[in-house]
Amino acid sequence: MSLNFFSTSNSNQIAYSIEGEGSWLVLSHSLASNMDMWKPQIPLLSQHFKILRFDTRGHGQSSATADPYTLDELAQDVFELFQYLEIKKTHWIGLSMGGMIGQTLALKFPNLFESLVLADTTSKRPENAKQMWGERIAKAKAEGMAAMVDSTLKRWFDEDFRATNFSIIQEVAHGIQSTSVSGFAGCCAAISDINNFDRLQEITCPTLIMVGERDHGTPPQMAREMKEKMPAADYYEIPKAGHISNIEQPIIFNQHLTNFYRKHRFL
Repeated sequence: MSLNFFSTSNSNQIAYSIEGEGSWLVLSHSLASNMDMWKPQIPLLSQHFKILRFDTRGHGQSSATADPYTLDELAQDVFELFQYLEIKKTHWIGLSMGGMIGQTLALKFPNLFESLVLADTTSKRPENAKQMWGERIAKAKAEGMAAMVDSTLKRWFDEDFRATNFSIIQEVAHGIQSTSVSGFAGCCAAISDINNFDRLQEITCPTLIMVGERDHGTPPQMAREMKEKMPAADYYEIPKAGHISNIEQPIIFNQHLTNFYRKHRFL
């Protein structure tokens, strides 16, 4: 994998990589993560697609502008990258924040996506969103990202998985700790304002909704409500998985991707 950089109209440096051949497929990571979170999917997907991975603003190797951010701004970063790479149609897989950015793009540019995978994400903010995310922003700014690692890992992964997958957990922990405070705070602000639920029926491309059955951050109930708004969407709950289901249960996650793409004759 070779790392490349693109400068947006707002002078954000967005890190990205391209691998594989075929139709474009974009992978969009969660908050406090980076493009490496998709390693369990690359061997499968790169056989069939031309994969674009990128680090969201303020994450990984991408630059961090002053916070706060909005989902529209994060989506605009991606759309400008698409224009630079001459991507006119693409598949999209987004987990958590990546799913929120994907929804935002799908609603702003209705003909952009050939398909959409929304994993462990939501389309509406809970009533306490501003307070909850505000507290996390305040803690990160006061104590740094190292203070966010333990609580984030506990929200993201089942206890048994954390205890028996030390090297994976260490890599994820490094991703959390290496996220810039401004990037984390800016994206927390964007996430806290998600409000796409009443427009989900406008998304008409083939869609797959997946969620870990033990996901406490964006629980299955949220995903089931999204499915009700998008009756044509495929829906699966992944057993023994928390919030980062593509890492905790990669075999099941990948099988659902394969079934979805075969169903719609993208494979």
